[in-house]
Amino acid sequence: MGVSLRVAMAEVAFPRSAAFWFYALAFLAGILFYLIWGFTYGSWNILRPEWVGAYAVTIILVGFGIVGMLLYRK
Repeated sequence: MGVSLRVAMAEVAFPRSAAFWFYALAFLAGILFYLIWGFTYGSWNILRPEWVGAYAVTIILVGFGIVGMLLYRK
């Protein structure tokens, strides 16, 4: 019963800089989305219930961007 269930897998070296720039672009996309949405619809109040979807998208993009950049910085 000496059979090992472990299979050798090849590991690919993923460059940290590529991941960092992906998250930086997510952060930038969140900021741009917020600005474009605000200028287009004149909505800067995040407490208004009719615009909550737009701000949810902004928070997710900016949040993942910040966390990702912090995790993959040099």
